[in-house]
Amino acid sequence: MSGDKKRVLFICTHNAARSQMAEALLRDLHGGLYEAHSAGTEPAGVSPYAVKVMAEIGIDMGAHRSKGIQEFLGQQFDCVVTVCDHAKETCPYFPGGKKILHRSFDDPSALTGTEEEVMAGFRQIRDEIKSWIENKFVKL
Repeated sequence: MSGDKKRVLFICTHNAARSQMAEALLRDLHGGLYEAHSAGTEPAGVSPYAVKVMAEIGIDMGAHRSKGIQEFLGQQFDCVVTVCDHAKETCPYFPGGKKILHRSFDDPSALTGTEEEVMAGFRQIRDEIKSWIENKFVKL
């Protein structure tokens, strides 16, 4: 029952990679404790690279869609987390957020190079987000 779970909203600029991966990771790692959501200040579609690197660790994001923060206005969250500096600047306060956290991760959409180099960059960001969630959300 979600009534016993803490509600968390991850926000980044495009809701394409970082916030999507954070949502999926929190749900996978601590789904019994948290109800995870994600949104973007300028939603632009889910990155196929994010879907691929999450599938590599057994997490299916195939049904995820990019959502704007407006979709969540009027809802209450125990914690609102910005995962990029741009989102923190454009959305420093989210009405309905009891606790605000910020942890910036590199923007994977800025990655360039070969397919394998881009995938390696996405994996690194995924692993950084995973490590942070494993540690931070045990104590929240």
